[in-house]
Amino acid sequence: MNHNSNTLFVILISVILSAVSSSCIREDVSGNTPQANFESLWRIIDEQYCFLDYKNDVYGLDWDEVYSRYSKRITSDMSDYNLFEVLSEMVNELRDGHVNLSSGYGTSQYREWFDAYPRNFSDSIQSNYLGKDYVITSGLTYQILENNIGYVYCSSFSNGIGDGNLDYMLKEMELCDGIIIDVRNNGGGNLTTAQKLASRFTNEKVLVGYMSHKTGPGHSDFSTPAPVYLEPSNGIRWQRKAVVLANRRSYSSTNDFVNCMKNMPLVTIMGDTTGGGSGLPFTSEIPNGWSIRFSAAPMYDADMNQIEFGITPDIHIDMSEEDILRGKDTIIETACDFLKKNR
Repeated sequence: MNHNSNTLFVILISVILSAVSSSCIREDVSGNTPQANFESLWRIIDEQYCFLDYKNDVYGLDWDEVYSRYSKRITSDMSDYNLFEVLSEMVNELRDGHVNLSSGYGTSQYREWFDAYPRNFSDSIQSNYLGKDYVITSGLTYQILENNIGYVYCSSFSNGIGDGNLDYMLKEMELCDGIIIDVRNNGGGNLTTAQKLASRFTNEKVLVGYMSHKTGPGHSDFSTPAPVYLEPSNGIRWQRKAVVLANRRSYSSTNDFVNCMKNMPLVTIMGDTTGGGSGLPFTSEIPNGWSIRFSAAPMYDADMNQIEFGITPDIHIDMSEEDILRGKDTIIETACDFLKKNR
């Protein structure tokens, strides 16, 4: 091989190596490998999820230890489906039903936050109380029970509730001895809608809690908690005793609603601890396009207690098996008795 041939050969090899190197660099930059996706998800949670210190205090969660344990399960040749399974298990270490990893295979969810508790609601038994002449308007179902207690069921805050609808409903119930607002199995929706309903139960501006925001990647990097107030409605407001019914499936903006109502002097919360999930949601993506959603702005009650993981009722009561067999709702019955005695 002559000098020119050697020169051409060296140039050719250099070009090939450069091309290979460039393709490797492009793949690394895109980061779409099992390891890169794992690293990305772990880091997003490490820097943005706002309850790592709280979880460490409650049950000893060590997010660095989680990294060490799960990184050993990541291999370069694992399938996307197996990767999704492993990453789903990792986020479930947070024990937070409001953390969801979404992919083409489905959406992960930690279900113990409600499956480990009594259901405390039956729509078939509820129909025994509603009868046949109940009213449905703007996501609210209501009836005046035979014992002259107003009963309002709000299954979701996803639908807007009109001020006119609320005025008419409360006017219809003005002679009732008390009112029940049932938000069991209400998975949330629009926070403004929840606050609109709560504003019908106060005559003055009320401090209902505080909110912080993430200010940095550290687990304790938060802004100073800012107060959150609820203003009274300009429409008809309820002036008698009221009971709010909740269960573990009352979460997200319903959790906020229960928190607001707990600050009202004439309102009693009854049933089971709520499902939590008040923090403002944060959504991000890992390199392969899967999305991760979780709370990134912690919320507190008026006494600076965390409300992300549920609000304890003033009176805890479960539906009894005996009442269920009789077609009775123990929680509704207890609320009616309470309102009759305290009207």
